[in-house]
Amino acid sequence: MSKTERGIALVTGASSGIGLATARALRRDGYRVFGTSRKRMAETEQGVTMLVCDVTDDASVQALVDDVVDRAGRIDLLVNNAGIGLLGGAEESSPTQAKALFDVNVFGVLRMTNAVLPIMRRQGNGRIVNLGSLVGLIPAPFNALYSSSKHAIEGYSESLDHEVRTQGIRVVLVEPGGIRTSFEDNLTRADRPLPVYDAVRTAAEVLMRQIIEKGEAPEIVADTVVKAANAVVPKRRYTAGKVAAQVRFMRRFMPEAFVDRNLRKYNGLPG
Repeated sequence: MSKTERGIALVTGASSGIGLATARALRRDGYRVFGTSRKRMAETEQGVTMLVCDVTDDASVQALVDDVVDRAGRIDLLVNNAGIGLLGGAEESSPTQAKALFDVNVFGVLRMTNAVLPIMRRQGNGRIVNLGSLVGLIPAPFNALYSSSKHAIEGYSESLDHEVRTQGIRVVLVEPGGIRTSFEDNLTRADRPLPVYDAVRTAAEVLMRQIIEKGEAPEIVADTVVKAANAVVPKRRYTAGKVAAQVRFMRRFMPEAFVDRNLRKYNGLPG
């Protein structure tokens, strides 16, 4: 397909932030784009067709994919962006809350991917871009469960890519760092807070706000997704932004003790 007719793209969590910026960027690049939101929106957003989908619901996911195929005939690109955050010590969240987080961030990706794979297999080609995070590469104090969900996406994406590569389908990761978004709107707090963590949890929340306020624009991530979507021979992962690239380099090449010491210092934790 030419640049003016890239194909059909489906972007989850496209109502705001990284998802909206990505949907717009793909539209500008020549894709016909369908975006999802949990609540009904105006049907079009700057050329992006918006559809309702709850990624935690099997029937909702299948209905969405069927609708897109009915309208467009195919799906060439899936961008799994929908996700939620969780702030608090790992000990402060109940198993029920942890399951709810993983139901969106991990099993939501699994549901969307499983629904789209048969279509891409029939086509003989397709690309799936999963939004990871730099905290899928490093520890994240007081974001342990969110970090765990992103570590899970790392392992799932790389493994799946090997499984479907011979079917003409590639699965790649895009790993943003601190990005200026309304991420806090999708942030939940631990459901059983403990006094022992009050001070450090408050400090962690202040740090998170600062990271987001000083973060890079979501368009940086969107441009990286477009690059990952269009690469003839894609890399397994793409970092999005300077901070993510620096963290990835540090994690890969610096001694473990150095990384540990600097991570504690950055998070305001005693050495």
